[in-house]
Amino acid sequence: MKKQLLLILGIFILLVFGLFISKKINLNRSYKIGQKIDSLNGVAVYYNGGVGHVEGRVLAEDGYNIGLKYQCVEFVKRYYYEELNHKMPYTYGHAKDFFNSQIKDGAINRQRNLIQFQNPSMSKPKINDLIIYSGTLLNRYGHVSIICNVSNNEIEIIQQNPGPFGSSRENYDLLNDNGQWRINDDRILGWLRK
Repeated sequence: MKKQLLLILGIFILLVFGLFISKKINLNRSYKIGQKIDSLNGVAVYYNGGVGHVEGRVLAEDGYNIGLKYQCVEFVKRYYYEELNHKMPYTYGHAKDFFNSQIKDGAINRQRNLIQFQNPSMSKPKINDLIIYSGTLLNRYGHVSIICNVSNNEIEIIQQNPGPFGSSRENYDLLNDNGQWRINDDRILGWLRK
Protein backbone atom coordinates (compact mmCIF):
# COMPACT_ATOMS: atom_id res chain seq x y z
CA MET A 1 0.00 0.00 0.00
CA LYS A 2 2.82 2.40 0.88
CA LYS A 3 4.61 1.69 -2.45
CA GLN A 4 1.42 2.40 -4.40
CA LEU A 5 0.92 5.69 -2.58
CA LEU A 6 4.53 6.72 -3.27
CA LEU A 7 4.14 5.74 -6.94
CA ILE A 8 0.96 7.81 -7.27
CA LEU A 9 2.60 10.76 -5.51
CA GLY A 10 5.66 10.47 -7.80
CA ILE A 11 3.49 10.40 -10.94
CA PHE A 12 1.53 13.42 -9.68
CA ILE A 13 4.74 15.38 -9.04
CA LEU A 14 6.04 14.52 -12.53
CA LEU A 15 2.77 15.62 -14.13
CA VAL A 16 2.75 18.95 -12.26
CA PHE A 17 6.40 19.57 -13.10
CA GLY A 18 5.79 18.62 -16.76
CA LEU A 19 2.82 20.99 -16.98
CA PHE A 20 4.85 23.82 -15.42
CA ILE A 21 7.73 23.31 -17.87
CA SER A 22 5.41 22.98 -20.89
CA LYS A 23 3.93 26.42 -20.11
CA LYS A 24 7.40 28.00 -20.13
CA ILE A 25 9.02 26.49 -23.22
CA ASN A 26 8.27 26.46 -26.93
CA LEU A 27 6.75 23.11 -27.84
CA ASN A 28 5.86 24.20 -31.41
CA ARG A 29 9.07 24.39 -33.44
CA SER A 30 7.17 25.77 -36.46
CA TYR A 31 7.54 29.25 -34.91
CA LYS A 32 10.22 31.17 -33.05
CA ILE A 33 9.34 33.14 -29.94
CA GLY A 34 8.87 36.76 -30.98
CA GLN A 35 7.97 35.87 -34.58
CA LYS A 36 5.17 37.95 -36.11
CA ILE A 37 2.24 35.63 -36.86
CA ASP A 38 -0.66 38.03 -37.52
CA SER A 39 -1.68 41.69 -37.27
CA LEU A 40 -4.68 43.92 -36.79
CA ASN A 41 -4.63 47.34 -38.49
CA GLY A 42 -0.85 47.12 -38.71
CA VAL A 43 -0.31 46.17 -35.04
CA ALA A 44 1.61 42.90 -34.92
CA VAL A 45 0.68 39.72 -33.05
CA TYR A 46 3.77 37.81 -31.90
CA TYR A 47 4.24 34.14 -31.11
CA ASN A 48 5.02 33.42 -27.44
CA GLY A 49 5.50 29.65 -27.18
CA GLY A 50 4.22 28.41 -23.81
CA VAL A 51 1.55 30.62 -22.21
CA GLY A 52 3.77 31.23 -19.18
CA HIS A 53 6.84 32.30 -21.17
CA VAL A 54 8.01 35.85 -20.42
CA GLU A 55 10.94 37.74 -21.96
CA GLY A 56 10.70 41.10 -20.19
CA ARG A 57 8.51 44.19 -20.11
CA VAL A 58 7.57 46.47 -23.02
CA LEU A 59 7.47 50.21 -22.37
CA ALA A 60 6.36 52.89 -24.80
CA GLU A 61 8.79 55.73 -25.61
CA ASP A 62 6.93 57.93 -23.09
CA GLY A 63 7.38 55.30 -20.33
CA TYR A 64 3.83 53.92 -20.48
CA ASN A 65 3.75 50.27 -19.40
CA ILE A 66 2.54 48.17 -22.33
CA GLY A 67 3.03 44.82 -20.57
CA LEU A 68 5.05 41.62 -20.47
CA LYS A 69 6.53 40.84 -23.89
CA TYR A 70 4.40 38.51 -26.08
CA GLN A 71 1.67 38.03 -23.46
CA CYS A 72 -2.01 38.64 -24.33
CA VAL A 73 -2.19 41.80 -22.20
CA GLU A 74 0.82 43.28 -24.00
CA PHE A 75 -0.87 42.90 -27.40
CA VAL A 76 -4.21 44.46 -26.44
CA LYS A 77 -2.58 47.36 -24.58
CA ARG A 78 -0.15 47.94 -27.45
CA TYR A 79 -3.06 47.91 -29.92
CA TYR A 80 -5.10 50.36 -27.85
CA TYR A 81 -2.03 52.60 -27.41
CA GLU A 82 -0.88 52.57 -31.04
CA GLU A 83 -4.16 52.26 -32.95
CA LEU A 84 -6.70 53.93 -30.62
CA ASN A 85 -4.38 56.39 -28.81
CA HIS A 86 -5.59 55.06 -25.45
CA LYS A 87 -3.64 54.80 -22.21
CA MET A 88 -5.13 52.85 -19.33
CA PRO A 89 -4.86 54.67 -15.97
CA TYR A 90 -3.94 51.42 -14.18
CA THR A 91 -1.22 49.86 -16.32
CA TYR A 92 -0.66 46.59 -14.44
CA GLY A 93 -2.73 43.49 -13.70
CA HIS A 94 -3.51 40.11 -15.14
CA ALA A 95 -5.88 39.64 -18.08
CA LYS A 96 -8.84 38.56 -15.93
CA ASP A 97 -8.36 41.69 -13.78
CA PHE A 98 -9.34 43.94 -16.70
CA PHE A 99 -12.96 43.02 -15.84
CA ASN A 100 -14.38 44.34 -12.56
CA SER A 101 -17.46 42.35 -11.50
CA GLN A 102 -18.58 45.25 -9.24
CA ILE A 103 -19.19 47.54 -12.23
CA LYS A 104 -22.68 47.61 -13.73
CA ASP A 105 -23.29 46.82 -17.38
CA GLY A 106 -22.55 49.90 -19.51
CA ALA A 107 -20.71 51.79 -16.74
CA ILE A 108 -17.15 53.12 -16.88
CA ASN A 109 -14.30 50.93 -15.68
CA ARG A 110 -12.06 53.66 -14.22
CA GLN A 111 -8.97 51.44 -13.93
CA ARG A 112 -9.00 50.97 -17.69
CA ASN A 113 -10.92 54.15 -18.65
CA LEU A 114 -13.20 52.03 -20.81
CA ILE A 115 -16.92 51.23 -20.79
CA GLN A 116 -17.54 47.77 -19.38
CA PHE A 117 -20.22 45.34 -20.53
CA GLN A 118 -21.16 42.06 -18.90
CA ASN A 119 -21.70 38.81 -20.77
CA PRO A 120 -24.67 38.93 -21.50
CA SER A 121 -25.31 42.63 -22.09
CA MET A 122 -27.92 44.89 -23.66
CA SER A 123 -25.07 46.26 -25.83
CA LYS A 124 -23.94 44.24 -28.84
CA PRO A 125 -20.15 43.70 -28.99
CA LYS A 126 -18.30 45.88 -31.51
CA ILE A 127 -15.04 45.76 -33.43
CA ASN A 128 -12.09 46.81 -31.20
CA ASP A 129 -13.84 45.76 -27.97
CA LEU A 130 -11.62 43.86 -25.56
CA ILE A 131 -12.94 40.42 -24.55
CA ILE A 132 -12.06 39.37 -20.99
CA TYR A 133 -11.85 35.69 -20.04
CA SER A 134 -11.82 34.20 -16.54
CA GLY A 135 -8.91 32.15 -15.25
CA THR A 136 -8.82 28.37 -15.42
CA LEU A 137 -7.08 25.59 -13.54
CA LEU A 138 -4.27 25.65 -16.11
CA ASN A 139 -4.21 29.45 -16.56
CA ARG A 140 -5.19 31.32 -13.42
CA TYR A 141 -4.40 34.72 -14.98
CA GLY A 142 -7.22 34.64 -17.52
CA HIS A 143 -6.99 35.93 -21.06
CA VAL A 144 -7.84 39.02 -23.10
CA SER A 145 -8.37 39.43 -26.84
CA ILE A 146 -9.75 41.98 -29.31
CA ILE A 147 -12.87 41.68 -31.46
CA CYS A 148 -11.85 42.09 -35.09
CA ASN A 149 -15.14 41.17 -36.80
CA VAL A 150 -18.83 41.10 -35.79
CA SER A 151 -21.95 39.76 -37.50
CA ASN A 152 -25.45 39.13 -36.12
CA ASN A 153 -24.54 35.63 -35.01
CA GLU A 154 -20.76 35.49 -34.59
CA ILE A 155 -17.69 37.41 -33.50
CA GLU A 156 -14.09 36.88 -34.54
CA ILE A 157 -11.30 37.69 -32.11
CA ILE A 158 -7.58 38.19 -32.54
CA GLN A 159 -5.25 37.24 -29.72
CA GLN A 160 -1.66 36.89 -28.69
CA ASN A 161 -0.41 33.96 -26.58
CA PRO A 162 -3.20 31.37 -27.05
CA GLY A 163 -0.65 28.61 -26.37
CA PRO A 164 1.97 26.92 -28.54
CA PHE A 165 -0.56 25.34 -30.90
CA GLY A 166 -3.42 27.85 -30.56
CA SER A 167 -4.54 30.15 -33.35
CA SER A 168 -4.28 33.94 -33.32
CA ARG A 169 -7.91 34.04 -34.54
CA GLU A 170 -11.03 32.35 -33.13
CA ASN A 171 -14.76 32.62 -33.73
CA TYR A 172 -17.52 32.53 -31.11
CA ASP A 173 -21.26 32.30 -31.54
CA LEU A 174 -23.08 35.54 -30.72
CA LEU A 175 -26.58 35.00 -29.39
CA ASN A 176 -29.42 37.46 -28.87
CA ASP A 177 -31.91 36.36 -26.22
CA ASN A 178 -34.70 38.87 -25.50
CA GLY A 179 -32.53 41.86 -26.42
CA GLN A 180 -29.44 40.68 -24.54
CA TRP A 181 -26.27 39.85 -26.45
CA ARG A 182 -24.23 36.92 -25.21
CA ILE A 183 -20.94 35.59 -26.53
CA ASN A 184 -21.39 31.86 -26.23
CA ASP A 185 -18.41 30.87 -24.08
CA ASP A 186 -18.66 30.39 -20.32
CA ARG A 187 -15.15 31.77 -19.75
CA ILE A 188 -16.00 35.18 -21.24
CA LEU A 189 -16.80 37.62 -18.43
CA GLY A 190 -17.59 40.57 -20.67
CA TRP A 191 -16.08 43.23 -22.92
CA LEU A 192 -14.56 46.70 -22.64
CA ARG A 193 -14.97 49.55 -25.13
CA LYS A 194 -13.29 52.87 -25.75
